[in-house]
Amino acid sequence: MHKKIHIKKGDTVFVNTGEYKGQQGRVLEVIPKSNRAIVEGINLVSKHTKPNAKSPQGGILKKELPVHISNLMLIDPSTGKPTRIGKKLSKDTLVRYSKKTGEEIK
Repeated sequence: MHKKIHIKKGDTVFVNTGEYKGQQGRVLEVIPKSNRAIVEGINLVSKHTKPNAKSPQGGILKKELPVHISNLMLIDPSTGKPTRIGKKLSKDTLVRYSKKTGEEIK
């Protein structure tokens, strides 16, 4: 059984722990199978590539690796600060809301 994922693609998140602690970034992709997310500018590695059709020059590319979702907190759009997320029913649909302010998150 997988843990419920509290972040979605396009969300702005705050990194709680690790080498990138305190930084923010936009979620590019969520990988539910491994409870991880790829965040723009976070967990960057250098990948050495040979010349190919995609990159005729080859060389060293910077690439983001996935980060575990337990190390990420959603940034509340209204306050701009990290917040925990809850889910509740609103007009027969399940919506995410900020535990700090109680406001719904789109």
